[in-house]
Amino acid sequence: MKKILFFILFFGVVLFSFYWYLLGPVNNSSEIKIFTVPQYQAGFDVIKELKDRGFIKNTNAFEFLMNVIAPGKKIESGGFRLSGNMSAQDVLHKITNRPDLVWVTFGGCLRKEQIGEILAEALKWSDDDLNKWNTIYTNSKPEYKEGVYYPDTYLLPIDESGEQIAGRLIARFNEKFAPLSQKYIDGNIKWTTGLKIASLIAREAAGQEDMRLISGIIWNRLDIGMPLQIDATMQYTRGKDKSGRWWGSIDIKEKQNDSPYNSYLHKGLPPTPICSPNIDYMRAVLNPDETPCIFYLHDGNKTIHCAKTYEGHVENIKRYLN
Repeated sequence: MKKILFFILFFGVVLFSFYWYLLGPVNNSSEIKIFTVPQYQAGFDVIKELKDRGFIKNTNAFEFLMNVIAPGKKIESGGFRLSGNMSAQDVLHKITNRPDLVWVTFGGCLRKEQIGEILAEALKWSDDDLNKWNTIYTNSKPEYKEGVYYPDTYLLPIDESGEQIAGRLIARFNEKFAPLSQKYIDGNIKWTTGLKIASLIAREAAGQEDMRLISGIIWNRLDIGMPLQIDATMQYTRGKDKSGRWWGSIDIKEKQNDSPYNSYLHKGLPPTPICSPNIDYMRAVLNPDETPCIFYLHDGNKTIHCAKTYEGHVENIKRYLN
C-alpha cells in the first residue's frame, strides 16, 4: 500500500513538474504588456507570437492545451493584457475571451454622432454613454465641438471613458496636423478656419482628384462674398433624414431653414466644421487649384464639371444631369 501511495505521489510530482516546465509562467514579472492580434490575421501565428513575446514557454504544449480546453475557439483581433507570471492556462483564458482593447476604424469624413455610434457598438456603450459622447466629451472646448476626431484605425481599451477616447482622437488630429501648422501660420489661415473648409471639401469631393479644385472654388466664393451654397452644411444641421441616414439628399424646403449652417442664406463659413476630415483635405485647403470657376457639379460617374458663370452652370446641369 505504501509503495502504491509513493508511486502515486511520485507520479503526481513528475506530472506537476512536467506541467510547470511546459505550461507554467515564463517568469515572475507582473508587468502588464499588450499582446496585439492584428485586425487582419492572415499569416499571423498567434501561438508563435505568444512564444516570441515571452508569454508562453512551449508552442506545442500550448497548442495541445488549447485543443483540449478551447477546441475551435476563435481568437478575436484586438489587444490583450498579459504578463510573464501568467500560466499558459491563464493566457489561454485571456486570449479566447473578449479583448481588453478593440480595433475601431473611422473612414471618410464623419460627424461626431456617427463616430459615437461606431464607438458605442465597438465598446458596448450604454445609451447614456453615447449621449455623454455627443453632449459632454466632445464639447470640452468650443473648437473641439466638431472636426477634430481624426478618421483612422485605433486600438482602444474597452474600459476607457468616452472622455479619454475623445482625447485620443484629438491627439491623433494634433499629431497629423503638426507638420502643417507652420504653413497655416505662414498663409495667415487659422487652423479652425482651415478645418471648416477641409470638412466642406471632404463632404463635397468625389475623390482626391477633385479636392483641390473644390478648394479653389470655395476660396473663390469666400473671396467675392458669395454664399457657399453647399448642401452638406444643410445635411449637417438637419441630422438624420426620415430614412435614418445622416447625409441624405436635401430638398428645396430645407434650404429655407434659417440655421447658422444654412450656407444658402448666410455668407461665410459655418460655425463649426461639419465632419472630421483627414490630413489630405487640410493640405487641399493650403493648395487650392487656381480656377476661374465659381460653380461645380458631379455627373453620374462622379466626374466634376465646373463653370465660371451661373449660365454656364445651368448648361452643365442640362448636359450632365438631365
